[in-house]
Amino acid sequence: MPSNDVRTLLHTAVPTAAVGALATVISGVVAGGKGALGAVAGTLVVLLFMGVGLVVLQRTARSLPQLFQAMGLMLYVAQLLLLFIFLALFKDTTLFDFKAFAFTLLATTVVWVAAQARAYMKAKIMYVDPEKTGPKS
Repeated sequence: MPSNDVRTLLHTAVPTAAVGALATVISGVVAGGKGALGAVAGTLVVLLFMGVGLVVLQRTARSLPQLFQAMGLMLYVAQLLLLFIFLALFKDTTLFDFKAFAFTLLATTVVWVAAQARAYMKAKIMYVDPEKTGPKS
């Protein structure tokens, strides 16, 4: 993975994990152990889905740059649909507190998207490939 991609991943995953940790503490205080477990589960789901999505998007940008924008839009829609499916699947669970799971899922998703947008705005990525100069062989 190129350094720009790793930097983008770090700039999005770290704030998301920090918000997830904060949500875990708050959920633990408000809803007990099951609340904390729900917040951890929500954070892990977002980190996994969004992290995999970012890797797929970066690989698409490298191999098929003309599809980058369409792929990005499709990927975000697919990720949101998968998150809604997770919410529907775990709606009646007794394994963890569903409200803590849902609110953490929402908060960490918003933080991920905002951090990713900020990381792309701050990144100094060339949009034109410079011509190679030097001895021709």
